[in-house]
Amino acid sequence: MKIAIAGGGTGGHLFPALAVGEVLLERGHEVLVFISEKEIDALAVQGRSEFRFEKLPSIGMPRLFSPAMFTFFQRFNASFAPCRRIFAEFKPDAVLGMGGFTSTAPILAGKMRRIPTFLHESNAIPGKANRLNARLVDAVLLGFEECRQHFPKVRCEVTGTPIRRSLARRIPREEALAGFGLQPALQTVLVMGGSQGARGINAAMRAAVASGKMSGFQVIHLTGAAEEAETARTYREAGISAHVAAFCHAMENAYSAADLVVARSGAASLSEISHFALPALLIPYPYATENHQQLNAEIFARAGAAKLLHESETTGETLAAAIRKLADDPELLHIMAAHSQRLAPRDAAACVADAMEKFQ
Repeated sequence: MKIAIAGGGTGGHLFPALAVGEVLLERGHEVLVFISEKEIDALAVQGRSEFRFEKLPSIGMPRLFSPAMFTFFQRFNASFAPCRRIFAEFKPDAVLGMGGFTSTAPILAGKMRRIPTFLHESNAIPGKANRLNARLVDAVLLGFEECRQHFPKVRCEVTGTPIRRSLARRIPREEALAGFGLQPALQTVLVMGGSQGARGINAAMRAAVASGKMSGFQVIHLTGAAEEAETARTYREAGISAHVAAFCHAMENAYSAADLVVARSGAASLSEISHFALPALLIPYPYATENHQQLNAEIFARAGAAKLLHESETTGETLAAAIRKLADDPELLHIMAAHSQRLAPRDAAACVADAMEKFQ
């Protein structure tokens, strides 16, 4: 089969897309991946020569009567026409949209070719793009069972959210720590805000470090490009051992080194956190579409895999206190890790590939 996958704009869409693509390649299929024009997409696909990549200029849909709708339709047309040209040459047998603004044009182009089309919704509640995309597809593949109720008129199947093949291997803790220049004797906190960082988390963590309340910990902090230098300087001035980077290409090392994660609650990040059986302190992005990060985090909190901290309540003091409360209770961390592992998707990428192959 020849399969087109659309999954750019954020790591939460792109990394699961690549995970499915890896499985499809292993099964002998040919894969084309649509990505956005964002810098984060170009960074994330560096060295991935096994796939054919095509860029689309799509942007997110604004509010209905916003002046930005004109630009949205311009960008959509500038994506849809190339999709049709590419499909005329590539002749895909199926199209998979991994959600978000990059998926709509390829799904519509696939629908016009009368080939099977699929949508993956990784979050507990769909956003605007996927509510629209669901009207065009043959099946919606879900990350959470809780999302099924939002697609009553279309065939749904729960697959979980795929994680990249590189994350399948756990690295020995001491080896992973050595790669970051850190020591095995200290508890390690992994701080991340998704593929582009999180200003709210970064600011609160800097305040916690500057206050002296993070003594006794070492940190792996993935900041996003804009705040890397400032954050690294804060750790240096406080004398805290830390590896600070804008982005990490080898997240299996970061997860393997961590004892505790402080993170946003995008579905892709949660799948990876649970795969590595890590206890988490989740700070949902408060402006996420349909408040989906809050709902994702609540699923993990109800399961006992995470503690929830609202960004409006997150200061350097409250963040440091929440981290220390968890870190000082080894039994609680052990219980949370076990609950986290139970939430990990089982072969989600293979389940997505299976669902697509069934239509052929």
